[in-house]
Amino acid sequence: MIFLACNCSIGYIIAMRIIAGTKKGMNLFSPKTMVSRPITDRVKESLFNVLYNYNFPDGAVVADLFSGVGSLGLESLSRGAKFVTFVDKNWDIVQILKKNIAKAGFNHESKVIKASAFNIELDIAPEGQKCGLIFVDPPYVKSKNTESGSPLADLLISLCDKITADGIVIVRTSSEVNLSDNYGQLQLIERRNWGTMNVNILRSTNP
Repeated sequence: MIFLACNCSIGYIIAMRIIAGTKKGMNLFSPKTMVSRPITDRVKESLFNVLYNYNFPDGAVVADLFSGVGSLGLESLSRGAKFVTFVDKNWDIVQILKKNIAKAGFNHESKVIKASAFNIELDIAPEGQKCGLIFVDPPYVKSKNTESGSPLADLLISLCDKITADGIVIVRTSSEVNLSDNYGQLQLIERRNWGTMNVNILRSTNP
């Protein structure tokens, strides 16, 4: 979920892989030329070790917002997630994402939405269900403002109606950015700093 929009001609290189689970070691296709904030295997492994403390992603309905080529969503499926909705607005990136989903054999466990993840009206879970785990990884320039009324704050508040009572939202920002303590019924419960990034964990306080 690391790759941002680019208007360049797209080729393919192998840049990332699934690091654990049923598809452990599978390489992911990535854009040849891009603006990127790649997440290393070490950081991704650390993140999922934290998620295991909250009993995710096994069996969860997941949304991967600003998904790029699907690194975190596919990792979740490999580690036992029930279903993942991928959201990204760039047409070229979405085509690569679909190739990665097909390569992993997860077509029936996922859907792809080509749209801006800031669209708070998006239906990000299968009909009649809510997400247990949501990844939110906007471009850093779009997550600098975390105050009330900002696009990121509005998005997070909108997720309150789309997440289970014990659900988790993971928000990645640059290291100098701090989230507020609450966004509607989402409460910040943990923050991890890895190099130039903060990984923020918010939990639903819905009854």
